[in-house]
Amino acid sequence: QVQLAESGGGLVQAGGSLRLSCSASGRSLSSYDMGWFRQAPGKEREFAALISGKSGRTYYADSVKGRFTVSRDDAETTVFLQMNSLRPEDTAVYYCAARRIYSISIYFRAGDYDYWGQGTQVTVSS
Repeated sequence: QVQLAESGGGLVQAGGSLRLSCSASGRSLSSYDMGWFRQAPGKEREFAALISGKSGRTYYADSVKGRFTVSRDDAETTVFLQMNSLRPEDTAVYYCAARRIYSISIYFRAGDYDYWGQGTQVTVSS
């Protein structure tokens, strides 16, 4: 069982920045691909970014590419999502999620992830 906890959400003006953190309470995440997903009111949960547990390679949705950066700390216990140039359409609850690595395949659907945090609200005002 992996327990995840997000932090760092809040209210920011358009064009501003926020940094989200996802902690696994000291547990190494090197055996997990870590994804960031978001869900706006009335919409389905969608992929935003992920970092591969084995390679450290990062992947982004087209809507956030060039503005968001996913990374992890050296101890591989915390994953970050740096969000720059925020837009009102980025407003959503942001979730981090973990998927245990069984192969080299990368998964972008929420349903493929095993463990989830409680989510943190990000609100971008215009």
